[in-house]
Amino acid sequence: MGANSKAQKAARRARIEEMRRAEQKRERRNKIIAIGASTAIVAGIAVGGWYLLDSANDKEKAQAAPVRGEQTWPDLGRTHVDKAVAYPMHPPAGGNHAPVWQNCNGNVYDQAIKDENAVHSLEHGAVWVAYNDKATAADIQTLSQRVSKTPYTLMSPYKSESSPITLTAWGHQLKVNKASDARVAEFFDKYVQGPQTPEPGAACTGGIG
Repeated sequence: MGANSKAQKAARRARIEEMRRAEQKRERRNKIIAIGASTAIVAGIAVGGWYLLDSANDKEKAQAAPVRGEQTWPDLGRTHVDKAVAYPMHPPAGGNHAPVWQNCNGNVYDQAIKDENAVHSLEHGAVWVAYNDKATAADIQTLSQRVSKTPYTLMSPYKSESSPITLTAWGHQLKVNKASDARVAEFFDKYVQGPQTPEPGAACTGGIG
């Protein structure tokens, strides 16, 4: 019995040792797998982060880039005045203006509007579409449809401008010959409530018109 007992104990210890070695082997394997997975996750986050950062930078650059052919004016006055203002550009792209804005919730006017009220609309982030007698009826119709569907825009005739069609935002202006010019859509996308807006989110209703 003594010899058998010793043999059983030795066999049990051998099994325990074998199980211990197997457990250690599993732990090492799991550790290697965990490290590999963590490395892959970190690498994926890094790559994804760089991709998102690059995408954000590209978008920021696109937003910062001017529309081809546009003119800009920095540091325009913003004082409310109750008199006519002699603007240096026509249509005006900003400056001192009337206390009340022209309604610009997709409003299409068939008569000329006052510069001073329209400039106040620009201060609120509107894009003003103006056209003279050289604009075709088809282009006027196309632009009217676009404006009427776009909040923070307005449209009116403007005989004294130098181009058939002029798009104006606060401090920015683009003159084109045709409504089909691809820069028209670009100007709308960039400047309707765009980063140039001195008073983003301000009302485009409840004014004049």
